[in-house]
Amino acid sequence: MKASVRWQGDLSFKGTADSGFEVPLGAGPEVGGDDDGFRPLELMALSLAGCTGMDVISILEKKRQEITAYEVKVDAVRAEEHPKVFTEAKVAYHITGKEVSEKAVVRSIELSATQYCPAQGMLDQLMPIQLLYYIYEDQGDGKKELVSEGEYITPEQGT
Repeated sequence: MKASVRWQGDLSFKGTADSGFEVPLGAGPEVGGDDDGFRPLELMALSLAGCTGMDVISILEKKRQEITAYEVKVDAVRAEEHPKVFTEAKVAYHITGKEVSEKAVVRSIELSATQYCPAQGMLDQLMPIQLLYYIYEDQGDGKKELVSEGEYITPEQGT
């Protein structure tokens, strides 16, 4: 995989990779930027959310789960001192559907965490990642009810 950024002036860049899509990168005014794009570390958190999110929804669909809404949220904590790396993260899977199986959700998260998601595989070697799930029953008209929640503990975390 190849990726590159092209300087646009000040602290603004356009990033691209093998897919050919472009993404703006920028910095906040507090460090001399124009606040005109993603911060590089935001993209790392987004990468984690997107990678595991795609895995889990794909597996749930293969398990014939009826999903009507789905969101993956990442909350990454940064160190106080430079280089201000991520020190830990929480990944929360919010799954809404009709009679979604908790067992299917847990297995989907497990497969993503232990086999499929390279972003999580890399970051998991550097920091703890907590995996939480929330399953909602779709009641129609935009209403939903929380029916189950929990945490997937990887085999390494359980020891």
